[in-house]
Amino acid sequence: MSEHSLSLSRRKALLLAGAAPMALWAGAGSAATPSNAVVFAKQIDDMITVDPGECYELSGIEIATNIYDRLLRYEAEDLNKMVGGVAESWTVSADGKVYTFKLRQGLKFASGAPITAEDCVFSLQRVVLLDKTPAFLVTQLGWTKDNVKTLIKAVDPATLEFTITVDYAPSMVLNLMTSIIASIVEKKVALAHEANGDLGNTWLKSNSAGSGAYSLVSWKPNESVTLDAYPAFRMGAPNMKRVVVRHIPEPSSQRLLLEKADADIARDLSPDQLKAMAEAKGIEIGAFKGANQFYIGMNAKYAPLANPKVRQALKYLVDYDGMVNSFLKGQMIVQQTFLPIGFFAAIPYNPYKLDVAKAKALLAEGGYPNGFEVTLSTKNSYPNTDMAQSVQQTMAQAGIKVSILPGDGKQVIGDYRARKHQMCLISWGPDYFDPHTNADTFARNTDNSDSPATKTLPWRNSWDIPEISKMTAAAARELDTKKREKLYEDLQKKVTDEGPFILMFQQNNQIAWRTNTTGFAPGITEDLNFYRTIKKT
Repeated sequence: MSEHSLSLSRRKALLLAGAAPMALWAGAGSAATPSNAVVFAKQIDDMITVDPGECYELSGIEIATNIYDRLLRYEAEDLNKMVGGVAESWTVSADGKVYTFKLRQGLKFASGAPITAEDCVFSLQRVVLLDKTPAFLVTQLGWTKDNVKTLIKAVDPATLEFTITVDYAPSMVLNLMTSIIASIVEKKVALAHEANGDLGNTWLKSNSAGSGAYSLVSWKPNESVTLDAYPAFRMGAPNMKRVVVRHIPEPSSQRLLLEKADADIARDLSPDQLKAMAEAKGIEIGAFKGANQFYIGMNAKYAPLANPKVRQALKYLVDYDGMVNSFLKGQMIVQQTFLPIGFFAAIPYNPYKLDVAKAKALLAEGGYPNGFEVTLSTKNSYPNTDMAQSVQQTMAQAGIKVSILPGDGKQVIGDYRARKHQMCLISWGPDYFDPHTNADTFARNTDNSDSPATKTLPWRNSWDIPEISKMTAAAARELDTKKREKLYEDLQKKVTDEGPFILMFQQNNQIAWRTNTTGFAPGITEDLNFYRTIKKT
């Protein structure tokens, strides 16, 4: 990609691109960040890759949404309206099987090459062929490595057409095209960096080949991500020519950087830090509804957790209200279903509260009257550690001896995906704006073997659910809106009560920013966290 002038001194520019976390800006005495750059203080230790064909972690998805345009989008200007991204218009056949997209004219990648239907075909096919974590989002459409090159094709340089082989509500399929897997990757660049048939995956883990508002300059794991603006972005050149996201795991450190103006926006502040800064000069605080949910996965491969009575007992050994009224105050609400409030068909179904006596009775019925020992894996940062300690304390009241196993995000996620955990405290964010995104994740497991085609959350927790999986499939196919809503309401209650998940909280994003930095309004998902709208005065 071409270089862009940042109107910084050469020394500052070099520091900005490659400095260590605590020496990001030249001139320690000046403190303030440059007027045409924005610096985030944020936890990003969950990042594994920024390749949209592989990316499935919250921090990585946020970065990818800013460096790749998608087939369809929900834009910052109206987060409730689906609009064209790379595609300008689209049609669906009467039987709901054939989808045709007309591309916008004149769009170019950051490399300067035109975006064609062939790039779109390559990008969608690539997700299936790579068969990484997000592949299940599109293989559910009936796409396989054997048929995907037939079902997805370019009619002409400006027209993409794909065919699905299953019955799904068109609204679900179109919403899927707003997700990470519909990011458009430049085919020529990806293949130029191909190694051992990986379709450029190794290179794209830490490089970009997109047409989004920004391009990736560098990603230093557990340190920082640096992006440069793409002046020819289809919605206009971003205001900030550079974006730096610094990995700052401690809320107190985020607060210090913000107060010193070494950071412009702090993303993971605790209620205590926010309270302390409420009257601080030059700082504003805001709250934004989020869809991320915190839950504990209970692996049924571990004998005690295979018993539904035991799993239900543990749901009564969490002090949900106590946490949201203390160290999570203002940042979480209790939500015990797999759909976040704000999504179609979501219900405020919260049947569990701390009830030690009830839990003990259930444990006795399940064969563990004296409790048992169990490990709880979790990220070693706020708020996970605080939640884990609370759970450890309340579960001990019924004889459950919880050993907390802290780790960085990458490690915890890796072990969880490999079914190596006993219990895991982690968060989940939806992939697109349709209830099927979370239903398919929390309520489907059609193959509980060690090597299934798709590895959903029930699979990770060894919950074999052929009948519930059929309910999930039926809800996705239902065209009648009222009937579909009822199906999802029933599914939510069933998973909450029977599943291997202690569903706890929905996040309310509270952030703080310097008053000279405006325009960043986090959306309900990481897909909607846009950097291009940020301005400085």
